[in-house]
Amino acid sequence: MIVIKRNGAEVNFDLAKIVAAITKANDSIGEGARMTPVQIGRIAESVALACEKLERAPSVEEIQDLVEYQIMAHGAFEVAKNYITYRYVRSLIRRSNTTDEKILSLIECCNEEAKQENSNKNPVVNSTQRDYMAGEVSRDISERLLLPADIVEAHKEGIIHFHDSDYFAQHMHNCDLVNLEDMLQNGTVITGTLIERPHSFSTACNIATQIIAQVASNQYGGQSISLAHLAPFVQVSREKIRRNVEGEMAFIKASPTEEEISELVERRLRDEVRRGVQTIQYQVLTLLTTNGQAPFVTVFMYLGEAKSEQERKDLALIIQETLEQRYEGVKNEDGVWITPAFPKLIYVLEEDNIREDAPYWYLTQLAAKCTAKRMVPDYISEKKMLELKVDKNGEGHCYTCMGCRSFLTPYVDPQTGKPKYYGRFNQGVVTLNLVDVALSSGGNQDRFWEIFDERLELCHRALMCRHERLKGTPSDVAPILWQYGACARLKKGETIDKLLYGGYSTISLGYAGLYECVKYMTGRSHTDPGATPFALHIMEHMNNACRRWKSQHNIDFSLYGTPLESTTYKFAKCLQRRFGIIEGVTDKGYITNSYHVHVTEEINAFDKLKFEAQFQHLSPGGAISYVEVPDMQNNLEAVLQVMKFIYDNIIYAELNTKSDYCQLCGWDGEIEIVEENGKLVWRCPKCGNTNQDKMNVARRTCGYIGTQFWNQGRTQEIRERVLHL
Repeated sequence: MIVIKRNGAEVNFDLAKIVAAITKANDSIGEGARMTPVQIGRIAESVALACEKLERAPSVEEIQDLVEYQIMAHGAFEVAKNYITYRYVRSLIRRSNTTDEKILSLIECCNEEAKQENSNKNPVVNSTQRDYMAGEVSRDISERLLLPADIVEAHKEGIIHFHDSDYFAQHMHNCDLVNLEDMLQNGTVITGTLIERPHSFSTACNIATQIIAQVASNQYGGQSISLAHLAPFVQVSREKIRRNVEGEMAFIKASPTEEEISELVERRLRDEVRRGVQTIQYQVLTLLTTNGQAPFVTVFMYLGEAKSEQERKDLALIIQETLEQRYEGVKNEDGVWITPAFPKLIYVLEEDNIREDAPYWYLTQLAAKCTAKRMVPDYISEKKMLELKVDKNGEGHCYTCMGCRSFLTPYVDPQTGKPKYYGRFNQGVVTLNLVDVALSSGGNQDRFWEIFDERLELCHRALMCRHERLKGTPSDVAPILWQYGACARLKKGETIDKLLYGGYSTISLGYAGLYECVKYMTGRSHTDPGATPFALHIMEHMNNACRRWKSQHNIDFSLYGTPLESTTYKFAKCLQRRFGIIEGVTDKGYITNSYHVHVTEEINAFDKLKFEAQFQHLSPGGAISYVEVPDMQNNLEAVLQVMKFIYDNIIYAELNTKSDYCQLCGWDGEIEIVEENGKLVWRCPKCGNTNQDKMNVARRTCGYIGTQFWNQGRTQEIRERVLHL
């Protein structure tokens, strides 16, 4: 059995160390109150058994918690007291050099928790290590100097999660919708170089990738761009190519017909579109930002954003090429086609593409084919967005999320009276652990709501810390964002303060573990009709809090269905430490993301989407639903039926399948998860390969695809997912 040390390194479980620790505490008290060696041995064996039942690698802290519990269960309270005192003293000593230990473990590549902290970061490479090292220093400064002690303590205890604290010391925001249209049409500046309006589609794509990389290096969250902002440059290239063709024909004294010239122009244009789209795909995958990973970017595909019929056709051409290239995949180092993590693709289901007789139905068929093989695109329903995302003028709007799921709220620019989405951003997130609220109440309803309000106020203060950290930020800290069009065109030296108020940007109250919260308080899943009203009441209560805070501060607080990645494991461990193992609530190495149906619950795809739609609507700051499906490449009709259901019933959803490859034997089926020596590992079912460096595994975990593997809690969650089709 593997044990995870405090610095993230992994070691083998050693029963003798437990015996030795208990013996030291035992020897420190009078003989009359001491336990016998047999009792000490039994305690150690009980701890070992409890660790095995976790079905994952336990941490040192978890083992020590179990030791305390077992000592007290044997009635040896004096021994337990001395053992707890010893732990406390050691924790004070460690606290003085924790940051140093973590940094050293990162450099030596022995920090397993860091390796699994982000499923799209490779912690071995120097650039990622530098980011992690800087992050540890930033986190240390934030905890010691910048954040209130009670917020830091609540974060450490898993009561709340203060997201991205490793970036908090800097004046950085979370995520945004890049105003690519403004930057391409009106020019921009990148590292002091003026970039004028491009004169071809391929050049526009190249500039777009440079913008993406620059934006990613100046924030810590995801970004989204729209292909509609590139579509006008197809016509620019068409006109340029036509001039070239006509010149060539005149040079060779040929007399082709107008139809022949047009056909030749369109052929060359298609080649340029192909090269431009390929530039975006390969640049995004190969660029490394200053945080040591490929830019976290989402590409939005919405025909409804086109401004003319010709532009719509050109946009359709770009969308088709994007889907075809993603379907093909990218080659790994062995030359095998695999599924890339980025860019994430979102395809809008709309009237012009949702039915067989629609003019762009062929794109929807291609999207279904791509999803079945590569897990993208994900789908947004224009119908539901227009119905539910309504601004103060009573108009509905369809737009993309920022990165994987964070949505802006409808906004009308007071200066123009027109809706605005591109150029807006999110200030940051603090997530409330709903499971901890429930367990802290002991199941008492009155106490539950009291604690709930106390925790909400804690989140409120934490969110205001995020806001105050951004307040006063000069535009000079990130010119690409604040001066040259990605988010705004402020003057040098001007602060970003006016962008923090009035709804221009959002700030997010996240939540996690709604299922477990309801399960503990009612004894039933939130899918049970008798428990669903309680779950919806919880959602409304959080939305009401956001509305109060918005009125109080003129800041757009918004409720957000948190995409827990590594934090799902952290929350689970904290709950087990604070409340023990409670069947159906804390007996996993993970808690459920946001409002989702529990991964082990049997439910069909259509019922799941229909049920979750009501909770997604109550998460205006962002949410996504998914259905887990088997290999659907030979059943595209079923994929299309799910897509049609999404269009009619839910704002934003995705289909999760598997896309794996074993580099040792060439297996291209599902890589399985098995338990080995007390740890969950990935294993090829054909050759038995367990070397993660010799396999390619792609799984969707939080609205986006991860390819660098996950911690033990998330791995357990992935293994336990049931199929919905």
